[in-house]
Amino acid sequence: MMRRWYQLLFAVIGGALGVQWSDTIGKPFFTFIEAKWGPGIGETKVYWVFMLAALLFYSVSSWVISYFGQMLQEGEERIAHIPMTDLLSGTAGMMIGLLLSSMMLSPFEQAGMTPPLVHLLGVVLFAYAGFRLGRTKREELLSMFEGQRSGRERAPGQPKGFEEHKILDTSVIIDGRIADICKTGFIEGTLVIPEFVLEELQHIADSSDLLKRNRGRRGLDILNKIQKELDVKVLIYEGDFDEISEVDSKLVRLAKVLQGKVITNDFNLNKVCELQGVSVLNINDLANAVKPVVLPGEEILVQVIKDGKEHGQGVAYLDDGTMIVVEGGRDFIGTTLDVLVTSVLQTSAGRMIFAKPKLLEKAL
Repeated sequence: MMRRWYQLLFAVIGGALGVQWSDTIGKPFFTFIEAKWGPGIGETKVYWVFMLAALLFYSVSSWVISYFGQMLQEGEERIAHIPMTDLLSGTAGMMIGLLLSSMMLSPFEQAGMTPPLVHLLGVVLFAYAGFRLGRTKREELLSMFEGQRSGRERAPGQPKGFEEHKILDTSVIIDGRIADICKTGFIEGTLVIPEFVLEELQHIADSSDLLKRNRGRRGLDILNKIQKELDVKVLIYEGDFDEISEVDSKLVRLAKVLQGKVITNDFNLNKVCELQGVSVLNINDLANAVKPVVLPGEEILVQVIKDGKEHGQGVAYLDDGTMIVVEGGRDFIGTTLDVLVTSVLQTSAGRMIFAKPKLLEKAL
């Protein structure tokens, strides 16, 4: 029903425009008609022009309404997917662009140096540039706003409005130890969970592979626990970097924008962050750092559980998972015995302890 009303409105507007333009555009045509059929036809030309223009606009209006209706629908869908922070920052930038265009272009327009069309084009360009600049600087504006709202004192060397952000990647969320670390209170500042990480986690949780699906659901449960059970400030970052396809690269870019740190246990992401000059907190490094210190000559009670790689070796483990290679321990598999630490080797995979049975030491 509304479509018919719009078509009638288009017809009326078209008829009015036709009557208004008939004296200029249609003058040669009506001059020819009056010369052939007499001047009497000129008395009714207004009605004929109105009817013809209204019919023309009514015929075209169906296509125009369909076209613009589709454009409006696509525009609504695009706006629905744009984060609110992008809209607010872009609108603020557009207002600044309009203000600058008014200040810079108005003197030229008043002096008659720029035609109205050129002036309008300049206003549009300033507004568009302001909108793009506002969207580009949205993270900095958001961080400044949050820093001022928090009211915390800033440390020496930190810019005004600075707040420490810890950005979580997918691997550390699935790992789950981040929740226990947050519970102890060792993580300060705001935990940032990017929306593109949530999307990757959702894809893993929806995977057809059982192991991946369980890992993804575990990650979602960990996030739910952090948000609802722990006294930690969590920020869901809704922005995205459309020009970047890799999630790891997006994390590095976000860390630079927010001046934050990436929390991960991914070895490759750790190296990329170091190369890009981004601070990174590795959960595996933390786990290795808090393992109990064992020095050569100390005595440890262990249980040998399997053979080692070399002949006669046995393998045992500490409670934290540290592997102990016991020289001559093959004969003691399945038993608990005291061993003496001979050396400690720190590798990229963790700490490895070499020891020998205390019984053999006494025998010597």
